[in-house]
Amino acid sequence: MPRTNLTDARVTAFKPRKTKYDIRDAKLRGFGVRVLPSGGKRFFVHCQHRGERVWKIVGDAGAVSVIEARSRAAGTLAAVRRGEPALPLPDETLFEAVAETVFERYEHLWKPRTLVVNRGYLKKQILPYFAGRQVADIDRRDVGKWFASLHATPVAADRSMPVLSVIMKEAEAMGLRPEGSNPCRGIRRYRRKGRERFLSDDELRRLSRKLTAWSTPHPRQVAAIRLLLLTGCRKSEISGLRWSEYREGHLFLRDSKTGPRTVWLSDPARKILDSLERTRRWVFPASSGNRPVSTAWLDGFWWRLRAEAGLEDVRLHDLRHTHASIALRQGETVLAIGKLLGHADPATTLKYTHPADVAAMEAAETVGAILGN
Repeated sequence: MPRTNLTDARVTAFKPRKTKYDIRDAKLRGFGVRVLPSGGKRFFVHCQHRGERVWKIVGDAGAVSVIEARSRAAGTLAAVRRGEPALPLPDETLFEAVAETVFERYEHLWKPRTLVVNRGYLKKQILPYFAGRQVADIDRRDVGKWFASLHATPVAADRSMPVLSVIMKEAEAMGLRPEGSNPCRGIRRYRRKGRERFLSDDELRRLSRKLTAWSTPHPRQVAAIRLLLLTGCRKSEISGLRWSEYREGHLFLRDSKTGPRTVWLSDPARKILDSLERTRRWVFPASSGNRPVSTAWLDGFWWRLRAEAGLEDVRLHDLRHTHASIALRQGETVLAIGKLLGHADPATTLKYTHPADVAAMEAAETVGAILGN
């Protein structure tokens, strides 16, 4: 790592590169400046004490002079050697400040709904534990204790962990943490009982009878439910469907959870769509305003329908699971089912494979009957 007598003029002259790089100070051992690809520059302290590596940010080069940063670094190094608490660091390196910067950067990377949900996890699960801490001081033990404190809400814990991991990863990119120091790595998630629910053939028949009975008083809701079952779409993809996305016998969704995708339609699905009136731009328009119905419109109808069908534990999302399980039972590959459902990661599709156990048992019985004779 290069060393030089750091001055304000020299720090200003350092140019950003494709990757971040460090310049050490020749006057004070353990003191240096990190130059980020964005052009930002951070003064830091890096040393070894009692076998442990210490790495701390002591200031932003845009707000602190080299002389002041070197003085802060000297005080921090002396405190480390004495085993005393380090001098206070700038507010910009506090966890909550860094988290807000990360969320501002991700406004255009995350979908609006994802941004709202992740902000909820940040506010309720993450900030109460890490607010007021220097982002560079948070280690794997801290994350482990935080994760253990959320044992009563394992779902929220598991979904908060990726949010915290993104913040720590971006803190590295911002030069606020050492590279490769993400403390979320290796933390085991909670094991939760799978919520996947697949309708049996008998349950499908009961549901079909109820849909037929309700088709006259509630034609649009019944059509939406049948489309969910026939396409394997997410409820937001059906509730927000536009007529412009239905063409050439397929759905060409401009946006979904995994981005634009094509939904291949069967004849029954096309017949349902062709039977609906095209009075507005939305397949299922709201009763007022230029907007589609909300997912709550579907949920409310489904809760009443499933109660009459004796399917109280079945969620609307389970129709998507059922669509996939039937495809699997008919011999479709996991790759084909993943494309059918619009999964970006093939591993996501694997959770739909356990209905194949029934088929495997039937195959075992068939082979046993033949070989047994």
